[in-house]
Amino acid sequence: MNQHPPGTENEMNAGLPEESHESHGIEFLVEDVDFELAEAEALTSWVEKIAEVHEHKIVQLTYIFCSDEYLHRVNVEYLDHDTYTDVITFDNADDADIIEGDIFISVDRVRENAQQLGVTFHDELHRVMIHGVLHLLGYADKDLLSQTAMRKKEDYCLSLRAF
Repeated sequence: MNQHPPGTENEMNAGLPEESHESHGIEFLVEDVDFELAEAEALTSWVEKIAEVHEHKIVQLTYIFCSDEYLHRVNVEYLDHDTYTDVITFDNADDADIIEGDIFISVDRVRENAQQLGVTFHDELHRVMIHGVLHLLGYADKDLLSQTAMRKKEDYCLSLRAF
């Protein structure tokens, strides 16, 4: 997951997403779903804190909240995976100590996962949001050992929320 989908940034700008919040190199876009991000400023501060704890600087981080179908199309077109998922991360950074990337999140899938896991939508959303950041920080989750380490790191990051 190391390449930005070709044309995505231009397509999003040309399409004028329904809602956008931008601050400190972090941008929140909403594509094709009825969704309003709660506590955008607090989330921005939290993500910046996670980057700082890991000695990284956020240059540009864009979250794109979308539907299952939208994210499925991204998964098929750019990763050649014909599966549904909750998050896809594209790392656009040239340097190891910076964060520059795009994190696509299916609001539909997060809502369904929250119900199945018996957690609140916001807790699951925050877990998925930070999961994408952890990928940009170099963490992987391809095997059981790395998945367990990723889950522990997610829990740690969630514990740093001050809201």
